[in-house]
Amino acid sequence: MTRIALDPFVTDLDGESARLRAAGPLAEVELPGGVHCYAVTHHAEARQLLTDSRLVKDINVWGAWQRGEIPMDWPLIGLANPGRSMLTVDGADHRRLRTLVAQALTVKRVERLRAGIEALTTASLDRLAALPEGEKVDLKAEFAYPLPMNVISELMGVDSADHPRLKELFEKFFSTQTPPEEVPQMMADLTALFTKIVDAKRENPGDDLTSALIAASEDGDHLTDEEIVNTLQLIIAAGHETTISLVVNAVAALQTHPEQRKQVLSGEVPWENVIEETLRWNTPTSHVLIRFATEDVEVGEKVLPKGEALIVSFGALGRDEAQHGPTAGDFDITRSPNRHIAFGHGPHVCPGAALSRLEAGVALPALYERFPDLELAVPASELRNKPIVTQNDLYDLPVELG
Repeated sequence: MTRIALDPFVTDLDGESARLRAAGPLAEVELPGGVHCYAVTHHAEARQLLTDSRLVKDINVWGAWQRGEIPMDWPLIGLANPGRSMLTVDGADHRRLRTLVAQALTVKRVERLRAGIEALTTASLDRLAALPEGEKVDLKAEFAYPLPMNVISELMGVDSADHPRLKELFEKFFSTQTPPEEVPQMMADLTALFTKIVDAKRENPGDDLTSALIAASEDGDHLTDEEIVNTLQLIIAAGHETTISLVVNAVAALQTHPEQRKQVLSGEVPWENVIEETLRWNTPTSHVLIRFATEDVEVGEKVLPKGEALIVSFGALGRDEAQHGPTAGDFDITRSPNRHIAFGHGPHVCPGAALSRLEAGVALPALYERFPDLELAVPASELRNKPIVTQNDLYDLPVELG
């Protein structure tokens, strides 16, 4: 099996995803830093593996970890071993840690957040409208970032004063370019910041999910301090990064497909289609780390060996022709059916999927209603991916509002 090295600079994600698909449903890959693992790259096999109990989140199953081959200063260590939370456990422990979060993020409860999301969106658009006419705007920094960060922070009870520091630390956390000597301190700083937030909520609880997690622990659900801190970090990280990319990628897709932009702006095609097609075609999450095989697992004609690590290559899955037909490589907001798994599948499916869809469903139509003549300020070929193996993220999205 030929090993495919994932590009730490993410210079051609589409080409890399195509090579992964061509390698078959199970590809042997090398993560930045020289760490070997496998990737599932086809839709049907991914759905199967994501519900296979022989694949677990316990890093101690990983042979390379047992042998001491994974250094603690590996740039992706925070994603491979983020501490104990619902992301890293299975079975009863996973259900215990996930229950409160899932209950807070049901479709019905998320819908109650709509008015607040609309108000935040309007405020962001008002700020954009107040800028000097003709000024180039980074839509990612000025619009796509503040909305999900404010929404998830309000949900979790995180003060906006912490946003600049969170942004700085998460930039390092997700990047493959963080110098190894800075990784341990970055991880310690993240833990310290979220510990401070949890301690403050313990002293002064509010109507937020962090306070609910603390209360549940005190009422007998037995969440440890480590589990609460790590759960808070997980939700803040996932709760804003995915939505930023979803909004940015949707705008970029519409701006490079003007006929489809006309269809949605005229009302011929609903915004829901834009969101789902963006999730499939230019998924916010390119690769998700990491599961471990407790025994040999057959994947098509290949075998994922016992003790090996598996990542899920969502960028490859989204354009799998076996699932989405011969036009899988095309952006098409009229695609039907559009059955993707951009938010995962099985027990670990993203509990924040409804929230992310709602935020994008409010933000995108409001943006184009306010600025229907919005245009990219640079050629699409000049849009640059950030060096993040897990997130399909641009450095910026320069636009002219029109």
